[in-house]
Amino acid sequence: MIWNKIAQIFTPRKGPVDIQSRFELLREAITGTMSRFYMARDRQTGEIVGLKIIDPVKMAQLEERFRGLKKPPEGEIAIRFQHPNIVRTFEYGWTTKGEPYIVMEYLTGGVLSHLLVAKDPRLEGIRLKIIRQAAEALAVVHEAGFIHHDICPRNLFLLADEDVVKLIDFGLTIPATPEFCRPGNRTGTPDYMAPEVARRQPVDQKLDIFSFGVTAYEILTGQLPWPRGTTALNRGTTIIAVMAHSRPGTDIRQYRPQIHPDLAKAIHACIEPDPNRRCPSMRHFLAMIRKLEHEDIQ
Repeated sequence: MIWNKIAQIFTPRKGPVDIQSRFELLREAITGTMSRFYMARDRQTGEIVGLKIIDPVKMAQLEERFRGLKKPPEGEIAIRFQHPNIVRTFEYGWTTKGEPYIVMEYLTGGVLSHLLVAKDPRLEGIRLKIIRQAAEALAVVHEAGFIHHDICPRNLFLLADEDVVKLIDFGLTIPATPEFCRPGNRTGTPDYMAPEVARRQPVDQKLDIFSFGVTAYEILTGQLPWPRGTTALNRGTTIIAVMAHSRPGTDIRQYRPQIHPDLAKAIHACIEPDPNRRCPSMRHFLAMIRKLEHEDIQ
């Protein structure tokens, strides 16, 4: 039974919640591959919150690959982070309909992927700031002992009224322990995926560092270091595109000749195909760009 599987996945803070009674659903903001996301008003507090309701069937299918392991649920992972560059989670559990739910702060602004496609003028002058904040957020996740597993512009949110970026979506996040890092967990967004993930090799937190490097590259250039693939990893064209990540990426200076050499070096260290030669940590990356005041040579 799906309910039994979900009950094993989620360790809620309270009994099942009647969503319609507890929340006023103001509008559906985003529909993802495994969840629905709403702007909602908490009837108990009057606060506007983000409400994520997860598809129990799809969640059970994802969790099946971790059978026998004590994988913490998304809500349990997300709720432990209290950092200005990570979305704040307030509560998690399951609904009276047997659906996992998460309550978090409601963010206004836009996901970075949309802003990059639109060439949003807000990005000008703050690209290095965005990269630094994203690196800080990922460093916190890693230091807590996790692998985010889906770092990409779609999971970075730029707030509307301030130059603040928040890391979102811990749906694919796993503990950075040997039993969870075995070959085979080929999840994530293909265009940002480390070659060891695509090749079903053992992994560690460096898979996030690779994805972060590709994201930072795109923030600065609007391009990727390798040709884009499609969105589904089981399609041949995407497999070919992801396998290309085993080769060195295009020199970022071809797209942004004026880039500061320290920043170019740091980003290429992150997208090094060989994990043993890759930037060892996000703190190391931050140290490499510590003295930079702007993304370009001044």
